Order: sequence, then structure tokens, then C-alpha cells
Amino acid sequence: MQLDPETHQMTAIVLAGDRTKADSLVNHSEANAKAMIDIDGLPMVRRVLNALRSAKVVDKIFLAGPEEAALNTDQPLADWVAKGEVNWRPPESSPSTSAYNAMRSLDESESVLLTTADHPLLTPEMVNAFGRQSLADDVDVTVGLAPHALVTEAYPGIKKTVLRFSDGEFCGCNLFAFITPEGRRAASFWRKIEQQRKKPLVVIGLLGWSAVIRYRLGLLSLEEALAKLSKRLGLRIRAVILPYANAAIDVDSISDLMLVKGSLEKAAAQDA
Repeated sequence: MQLDPETHQMTAIVLAGDRTKADSLVNHSEANAKAMIDIDGLPMVRRVLNALRSAKVVDKIFLAGPEEAALNTDQPLADWVAKGEVNWRPPESSPSTSAYNAMRSLDESESVLLTTADHPLLTPEMVNAFGRQSLADDVDVTVGLAPHALVTEAYPGIKKTVLRFSDGEFCGCNLFAFITPEGRRAASFWRKIEQQRKKPLVVIGLLGWSAVIRYRLGLLSLEEALAKLSKRLGLRIRAVILPYANAAIDVDSISDLMLVKGSLEKAAAQDA
């Protein structure tokens, strides 16, 4: 059934658990969890939640992680959880497992928008653009991408995992939508490939050797890759190309953290 992108709302899930206890970024920041790293006076996860709370396409918010002790170090966040404005659940053994189990707890009628706590430049505009296009596409699953050229224009020299297709080069945006009950099957697939998520060639390999050869030769298009993945999973999967460089910026390293802080300082100076 086609959903109305102007009126239909989605349930957002934010993945905020730590992948490992030995995280150099967390140690550098002296935070007690990656999601709680301070960026200009706000924990990183609260910046993401602020964007989701202000986005019209989002109805409810579920937060998977951080651990309760870490969450309670930020009073506004703890208050949101206590009041039921944000539904918190402890993190699982991996982000993909957290996502899988969080979705299992929801009613099948709910469309899900999934993102991560290390996405501090996320804005309501980005969330609405991604969510509404996802709902308008009449598919089961969408994935947010940004043109690589757009990202490097805004951040020259940035190191990002790049998906190089014949019809363009793209960066992931840590934005996913599971529109239909059937679409949630993709979360199970994600659990299988999570450890390889930053190795495009390995992921393409799951589509068959012909896809690998075409990808290596620069002949595989994004549309063809998604069509092959759709066929493999028995789902309708589409990309939403976002015109925002900041949608592709996540914080996985100290250099990423410095880049985000610099971007926010620049934006503040322009607004002054």
C-alpha cells in the first residue's frame, strides 16, 4: 500500500551502543561511552535526538544504548527517557543485533527510520527529506547516500568509504528506512555483513562473481547493484540520494571529531 509521505510518520531507532570497550575515541574524549562524547556542550547522541524530535516525519523514538549508567550522566537525556519521550533499551552485542531486536519489539504496521548516535551533524531537514522520499518510493527498504563529490567539496581530503558505481560515487549516510513489515528482513541480512560494512568489494561479492567483476571494471551501476540485492532478498530496495554533505559525516575517529567541531564552529561564526 502506498503511504502518504506528507502525513505518514515513522518510528526512529537510534543505535547508541559501543562496538568495543577499547575505543581510542572514547578514551581521547574521556566520555564513558561513544554516544556521550561532548561536542560543544552537548553529548553527541543528544544532537541526533534533537534532530529527530524536531523532524515532522518522526513520531516515536527508540534509543538502543548507551548503557544505563552512561545515559544517566546527562540529565536532559535521562529526563526524556523517564518521561517516555524517548524509549530507551540497553544495547545488544552489536549494532545490527540492536537494530534487529528493536524492530522486533515494534508493531508490524510501523515504518522504521534507523540512524546512529555518531551522526552529530544530522538535521531535521535531512531527516524529513530522507523519510519523505523513502515513503514516496513505494519500496520495502531504502538506504541514504550522498554524492562523494559533494562530500569532498565540503570537506577536502576527508577519508570516507566510497561506493564507486558506473553512474556515480557515493558515501553512506547512516540513514536507513524499513518501510514495510517485509523490509525488516533486511536487518537480518545486515547482521551477516556488519563486520564487512566498510569493505565495498566484500559486500558486492555477496551479489555474485559477475557483480564483483562488473564493479571492478567500473561497469556496475548503483541501480543494477540494488536490483541484484533486491532479487537476492526478495525485497524492493532503493537508494535515496541526499543533497547534504553533512549527512555523510559520522564520528569514528579523533580526526572525525575534530572535523565536526570545526564544522560547527564555522556554522556558528556564519550565523553570528
